[in-house]
Amino acid sequence: MGYLMILGKGLTSIVVLFLITELMGKKQVGQLNLFDYIIGITIGSTAAEMTVNNEINFFEGILSIVIYGVIAVLISLLTIKSIRARRFFTGTPRLLMEKGKILSTNLLKSKIDVNDLLQEARNNGYFDLSEVEYALMEANGRISFLLKSKYNPATPNDMKLKVSSKGLTSNLVIDGVIMKENLKEIGHDEKWLRTRLEKEGYQDVSNLLLVLCDTKEKLTIYEKETTYVPKTTLE
Repeated sequence: MGYLMILGKGLTSIVVLFLITELMGKKQVGQLNLFDYIIGITIGSTAAEMTVNNEINFFEGILSIVIYGVIAVLISLLTIKSIRARRFFTGTPRLLMEKGKILSTNLLKSKIDVNDLLQEARNNGYFDLSEVEYALMEANGRISFLLKSKYNPATPNDMKLKVSSKGLTSNLVIDGVIMKENLKEIGHDEKWLRTRLEKEGYQDVSNLLLVLCDTKEKLTIYEKETTYVPKTTLE
C-alpha cells in the first residue's frame, strides 16, 4: 500500500510539474537566469520531498508548487513590462573584455577568474584570447565573444585587406524606453535620437520594440507587434 501511495504521489507530482512548466514557459538550463534557477530547484525539491515523506501533507505540497509557479509567471510578466524589474530579477550583461583588454575588475564582480574566461573561450572555439575583441557575460551567466575583425571567418586578413573594428552595437531603445546612459556612451543625447527617428517616420518612441546603433551610427529599428523585417538606416 505504501508503494502504491508513493507511485500515486509521484505521478501526480509529475503532472503538476508538467503543467507548471507549460505555464512558466520552456527554457533550456543554459537560458535560466538566477531567479528561474532558484524557483526550479525549490519546486523540484518540494515535489520530491512530498512524494516520499508522509509527514508532509501532499495537497499542501501541491499548493506550494502552484504558488511558486504562479509567482514565477507573475515575475516573468513583470520583467517583460518593466526594464527596471528585468534588471533587478534577471541582471544585466557585463563586459569582461573590451578592445582586446581583460577587465579584471569586472571579472571580480562576476565571480570568475582568468582561467574561467579562458575555458569559456575554448568552449566557444577560441583558443587564442588575443584574437578576441570583446567578451560579454550575459545575464544567464554565459559568455559571448566577438572576434577582432581580421580574425573573422570571412578571412579579410588572408586577403591583406585593411578592416576596421566592428565594435559593440548599442541598444538605444528597449521596449519603448530610451536608454539615456547608452546614448551618453556613444556621445549623443535624446534629442539626436528623436531627430534621427523622426526622419524615418517614427514620432512615438513607445511604439518601438528595439533600436540598435552600430559604430558607424547606423540605426536598426524594430517596431512593436509586427513581423516585418527590421528597418536599417544611415544618417
